[in-house]
Amino acid sequence: MAWFRNHYQCAECGREWSGEWSCTCDDDCPHCGARHMSPHNSDDLSEIIDERNGKFIALRSRAVAEHVPDYEEIGEFLTLKEAQSYLQNVQY
Repeated sequence: MAWFRNHYQCAECGREWSGEWSCTCDDDCPHCGARHMSPHNSDDLSEIIDERNGKFIALRSRAVAEHVPDYEEIGEFLTLKEAQSYLQNVQY
């Protein structure tokens, strides 16, 4: 399942916030309550790389994730470059 960190700016009060969702959806301002603000930018977090004990772990959000990404490990690599290359080239 896709996972995103959406970045918002309220059209009413001008304040900014971020939220993680399974889509690039509208959100309500947590500061003033204005409704239906669209994200001005989103980071795709569906696949990420985590460094653990000197190794680089490729993670993918599970297809069944609903309210949290529920990452699963899909590969372990000795270098960041190897992990990035794997995520760039693997099909799912």
